Amino acid sequence: MTEEVHAGAVGTAARTPGGQVIRPSAVAGRPGRRAVRVGTLLLSVVAVVLAACAAYVSGERGVGQAEPGVAASGQAPAAPTLRNLMPANVRIGAAVDGRLYAADARYRDTLTSDFNAVTPENALKWPILQPEPGRYDWTASDELIELARANGQAVYGHTLVWHSSVPSWVSESWSRERLRSVLREHVQTTVTRYRGKIWAWDVVNEVLAEDGKLRDSIWLRGLGPTYIADAFRWAHEADPDARLFINDYGVEGRSRKADGLFKLVRELRAQGVPVHGVGFQAHLRAGTAPNDATGNLRRFAALGVSVAITELDVRIALPVSTEKLLDQALLYQHMLRACLAVPTCESFTVWGFTDASSWITSHYPGYGAACLYDSDMKPKPARDALLHELRTRVTPTPS
Repeated sequence: MTEEVHAGAVGTAARTPGGQVIRPSAVAGRPGRRAVRVGTLLLSVVAVVLAACAAYVSGERGVGQAEPGVAASGQAPAAPTLRNLMPANVRIGAAVDGRLYAADARYRDTLTSDFNAVTPENALKWPILQPEPGRYDWTASDELIELARANGQAVYGHTLVWHSSVPSWVSESWSRERLRSVLREHVQTTVTRYRGKIWAWDVVNEVLAEDGKLRDSIWLRGLGPTYIADAFRWAHEADPDARLFINDYGVEGRSRKADGLFKLVRELRAQGVPVHGVGFQAHLRAGTAPNDATGNLRRFAALGVSVAITELDVRIALPVSTEKLLDQALLYQHMLRACLAVPTCESFTVWGFTDASSWITSHYPGYGAACLYDSDMKPKPARDALLHELRTRVTPTPS
């Protein structure tokens, strides 16, 4: 049995990520101290999060929460935030809409209160940075990065090489030498500009197909598989102190694609390629947990790399209900616990923290409400679940 809760029936039962239903009767009698402790923990988590769901649906604030970072005069200090409960060795971050960050004080204050790291959602993508050959536009990225640094937030760079983010002026008809030269210039120019200001980069993003083989892309067709190692080496030359990640989706749990990524990382490391970490995007659907997320993260860590949850969101089939909010909250909690269970997990990032700027509705018709805060910047039960996990972390007793 795992102690990581994934989803539960409302009220009287919880379900482990493996699908086992935990009910009060499962911990009745004398089943042994460990079983009692595990079952009690599961039901405790569900009770706390279910209370948050009920409070949210009824229009009240989450369990025990004041407005982020605010304490009324004469009252107790404001409730803890995610960033001040997170272990010191793990950054907690959010993907950021740069325009909202600069212009919306409520968005900025909530982001600054809960998160000590940010990932520019679009500002560092190649077509934004270099709309024309020979002309760079650093306006959006410079502004966002300086604002984050002023607010004491680390910056995670996303992304240097991605098949879905190639400027229209880059042509596959170019010679291999020209294509390689342009890619190298982009990687090194970008990383050099932000040397010492960006702590980690998604060097290559989504290089695998669903079957775990290398994705058919302009880079694979034009340069062959060596472009992956080249990109890491170029980035490392530009900033030897930056942490360099390979990032992908659908690899959070054990799967054919995750096996392919594991093999690729192992091969790159054996070749001396400076792959420092593996990013697991974790764009998830409420009610569906990755297969053995903790074990999967641990096997990658055993390769000598760091791991990170880089783009977590949990979409809900609309309309929203109390049970769906519970499933969502417990899946957020499950992924945080998986990260915290692995000593080399360096960061835990959600892909947008408010439904007001989430990408989900435009990409997944019929789904939405994927973030920790709703469109009115009201914290949702998922945030309560993360707070609860951080407050009540326990070290499992050996069997």
